[in-house]
Amino acid sequence: MAYRPCTTAEADIGMRYYMCDTGGTGGRIKAFAEDFVVDEISSYPPEKEGEYVIARVTSTNWETNRMVRMMSRSMGISRERIGFAGTKDKRAVTSQLMSFKCSPEVVSKINLKDLDIKVVGRSARPMRIGDLIGNSFRIKVRECDVPGDEIARICEAVRSELGDRGGFPNYFGIQRFGTIRPITHRVGEALVRGNTEEAVRIYLSAPSEFEDETVTEARERLADGDYSEIVKDMPKNMDFERTLAQHLSENPGDYAGAISSLPSNLQMMFTHAYQSYIFNMMLSERMTRGLPLDMPIEGDTVIPKDADGIPLHEKPVKVTGKNIDLAMKQVRTGRAFVAITIFGSDSTFSEGEMGDIERKVMDSERIKAEDFLVVGLPNCSSKGSSREILCPIGDLGVTVDDDGYTASFSLPKGNYATCVMREFMKSNMTHF
Repeated sequence: MAYRPCTTAEADIGMRYYMCDTGGTGGRIKAFAEDFVVDEISSYPPEKEGEYVIARVTSTNWETNRMVRMMSRSMGISRERIGFAGTKDKRAVTSQLMSFKCSPEVVSKINLKDLDIKVVGRSARPMRIGDLIGNSFRIKVRECDVPGDEIARICEAVRSELGDRGGFPNYFGIQRFGTIRPITHRVGEALVRGNTEEAVRIYLSAPSEFEDETVTEARERLADGDYSEIVKDMPKNMDFERTLAQHLSENPGDYAGAISSLPSNLQMMFTHAYQSYIFNMMLSERMTRGLPLDMPIEGDTVIPKDADGIPLHEKPVKVTGKNIDLAMKQVRTGRAFVAITIFGSDSTFSEGEMGDIERKVMDSERIKAEDFLVVGLPNCSSKGSSREILCPIGDLGVTVDDDGYTASFSLPKGNYATCVMREFMKSNMTHF
């Protein structure tokens, strides 16, 4: 099968193809935070008792890690006592459950702009990454390149194609790498290669034309290694850069210690972003070869799913000549997914053509599986996993109006709404 190639900068993060042949509407999302609404579909029903307070947190224009940091400061508790199921888009209105290891009275101390918190119950354990079923989205597209009647035609054609093909290529979206400054995977690559100094340098000083002038100036000073002088002058939205600079001003040359001073989930995100880039490259290479996304071939891995449609990654099945008919039946009836390895320290190569693809990408990156065991930085190490290569879309609907159109749909956890919208828009990734 031939896939439509991508000619935008998305190719730089491994996203080289579209599922749909239909041209795009153009346009942009997130012109306003209210244009991107996310509601978490939770698998974590609150209880009446337990040491953890469970609250529904609705936020506007908040990056998750910064929000947690500011909440912890407001309550006077460690950020490690705040739990959540998944990070959300910054330029959006998002609603999600969070856990707090404190009393409801302490939670009530939070008084931050554009943040609404409602206590809904308690729990005997904290919320952890992955404690959700999925997310529902309502996304407005503005400034389209085509008139209204053409918008309607394109949207209907794309919706039909996505339905016929069972979903979209399950790339890791631009948010995984940084929408404004897509460098998270470059930081992760440096860490995996054992170059902590380079990782810190990239995170602190790599520029972006989409950041404002004060941030650009701060990055130029950070590139000069002027850590002690700049700490007090850094813009407020550079919290994590300030943490790194503060550590280096007090401990010159301790780059590993600087990385360790960051929140543990942010440390993990660096390596995960590089793994995501490698995954995207492998998925694109599979599409280059015209291999199916909705059916397994010999050498593939098939992942069964549970009653909620969640992949059971702990129960992978290797597809061979003996079981391929059964594997194809399981995938065809929606009881399993075809998956690609997210390479980590415990990963091994697949058999068959998928194994050839994995070796080609890993060789081109000059990376081995054991490199993902990052010495001295356990939070940056990763054993690896797998990810389904085709993502189904729930309840996809499109409404056209005078300002563009609105798409509404739901996705399983860990999948990217922007990867749905790119099929409709086919815009430059800066419009996401």
